[in-house]
Amino acid sequence: MRGLRLQQMLTEASLKPEDRGLVIVYTGEGKGKTTAAMGLALRAAGYDRRVKVIQFVKIWFTGEKGGFEHLPNVDFVQAGKGFYKILNDKLPEQDHLAAASAAADLALAALTGDEYGVVVLDEIIGTVHGGLLPVERLNELLDARPLAVDLVLTGRHADLVPGLLGRADLVTEMVKIKHPYDSGILARKTIDY
Repeated sequence: MRGLRLQQMLTEASLKPEDRGLVIVYTGEGKGKTTAAMGLALRAAGYDRRVKVIQFVKIWFTGEKGGFEHLPNVDFVQAGKGFYKILNDKLPEQDHLAAASAAADLALAALTGDEYGVVVLDEIIGTVHGGLLPVERLNELLDARPLAVDLVLTGRHADLVPGLLGRADLVTEMVKIKHPYDSGILARKTIDY
C-alpha cells in the first residue's frame, strides 16, 4: 500500500496544472444544479473520458438516465430512495441511511478504482445536509480523489456543510429569479427531469 501511495504521489507531482482535476460544486436554491453537472459529464464523455454518475436521491426515470444509457463511456447509477421527508416520502429513515451509505461506497470505489476521469455525485450535498450521510464520509471521498479526477458535487446548502466550500476549486450557486413552479406549473420532462 505504501509503495502504491508513493507511486500515486509521484504521478500526481508530474501532472501539469491543466491536467489536474477539480472539485466542482453546483449549489443554491435555483434550478440547474443537476443540469450543469450532466452537461459537464456529457462534455467529458465527448472527449472520451470515462464518467461515473451516481444519483444519491433520484429513483425515477430521468432524461439524463435515458440519455447516458446510450453512451459507452458513462456509467450511470441511481442509488437513492427518493427525497427524504419530502414529496410524501413514507420510507423508514433506515432505508434512506442505508441507501446513502451504499451510494457513498459506490463513489469511493469509483474514485479509487483508477477507471474514471470524472465522478459526478448528484444530490450528495443535500444528503449530507439532511443528515443521511455524515460529513466525515464526504471528506473521505474528497480525500480519496486522485489529483487527476474531476469530482462534481451537487445539492442545496453547500454553505452549511462544514469545510466543503474551502475544499472546492469551483463553486457555482444557482439563484432562482423566476421559476414556472411559482405559477403552478409542475416539473416538466426535459426541463426538470
